[in-house]
Parts: sequence; structure tokens; C-alpha cells
Amino acid sequence: MLTEQRYELILRLLEDKKSITVNEVRDMLNTSESTVRRDITALDKAGKLTKVFGGAVAKNYHTFTIQEPTVAQKKDLNLEEKRRIAKYAASLVEPGGFIYLDAGTTTGCMLDYLLDTSVTYVTNGVSHAQRLVKKGMKVILLGGELKATTEAVIGSQAVQILMNYHFSIGFFGANGITQKAGFTTPDINEAAVKSMAMEQCEACYVVADSSKFDMVGSVSFSTFYRGTILTDRIVKGYEEQKHIIVVP
Repeated sequence: MLTEQRYELILRLLEDKKSITVNEVRDMLNTSESTVRRDITALDKAGKLTKVFGGAVAKNYHTFTIQEPTVAQKKDLNLEEKRRIAKYAASLVEPGGFIYLDAGTTTGCMLDYLLDTSVTYVTNGVSHAQRLVKKGMKVILLGGELKATTEAVIGSQAVQILMNYHFSIGFFGANGITQKAGFTTPDINEAAVKSMAMEQCEACYVVADSSKFDMVGSVSFSTFYRGTILTDRIVKGYEEQKHIIVVP
């Protein structure tokens, strides 16, 4: 089957269902998963659909995300975009800063670009803390319950600790971004930590590749305008938003 024919069938299926998975497209077209993923990526870059974890959704269609993929499942997803965003985000860290670094795969990519040992980092990401310490950084790891899927410290103890801190800058991940729901995540306890950390930051940056737009998690942790969004490209419908920065 020609590439153009596959594109047409994928878009037709998406028009009917609003959301599709890689597996169902694979079965429908009788082709490989890698071919489907390449097709979805190409259509996403052409602005025909929105690529999401495990498939795609129609443009301007909000997909609700209830279950959270593990770090292992997410770490290689949209990796090139995450690295671009992370490199730009790391350049915003000033010497001597007191920085909050949220758990997550995009914030995790920032660690490769953080070099200044005069900065103090507070994080709820266990793997983030381990990597920063190995680089000779000063790190404060929040206490509380450890969530296995995201390797994040969550819960009331972490929230209480955060109330005592005041950060110059904070960097946050999000599972979903919409103008109505704001920044969202599937877990209420993780949302509580994100929300409190944001409140304690002088400046907030949400680091999220474009696949997170028009996705809605179960719990909002901030309004859409609370933080500056660093992303890889502008998604249709968000062109007029001045607090979105497309990284070079």
C-alpha cells in the first residue's frame, strides 16, 4: 500500500473515532507498528493530527488520560523534542539559584545540561537527585511516599516540606495541557505536590512537548496561565498565547 493511501485511511479512521491506537491501525492496514508510528509522526508534523502516547487524536479533540505510563515507557517518546526543550530550560538557570525540579522525563533530560555547581536543587524525583549528586550538585530530596510509575515522591509530607521553601525558578512536567483545564496529571497526590511547588516559585516553567496539548488528566494542578510553557512547536488553537515559548 502506498504511503499516501495509508495516510488517507489513518485520517479517515481518526475522523470517525477521534482517537486511534498504533495497534488498531496496524491491524487495519496489516502493516508493522514501526510503519504506523512513522506515519503518525509524519501526519503530526504536517498538522493533520496530534500524536499522543500509543497513538493519535484528532486536532482540537481533548483526550482524557487516566492511567499514567511508567518512566521506562515514556523516556524515549518524543525524545528529540524533549532534549531541545530541556536544553533551553537549563539555560534559564542562573548561578546561585534555588531551583525546584519536578519529577518527569523532560525535566530529567535537563540534567544533561545543568553544569553550575553553585545552584541548589530541590526535587521530588529520586533518579533526578541521584544524577545531580553524581554531578557534584547540591540537592535536597523531598520526603514522602514514593510513587513507582513516575519515581516521584508524593503525598502530604512532601507538600508540608514545600511550604517552607521559596524558589527562584521551578520546572514542571505535565501529562496534559488545555486552556480550560490548565495543567493536569492523573494522580491527585502528585498534583498536590506540583501545585504547592508552583505556589512557592517566583517563576514557573512547564516543559512539555506538543503532544501534551489538548490532553486532559484527571486532576488539575494549575491554571493554564500560571506558568510559561516551553515546547517544540505551536499547536493549532494556541497561536495567540504569549506565554508559550517555542524553543529553537
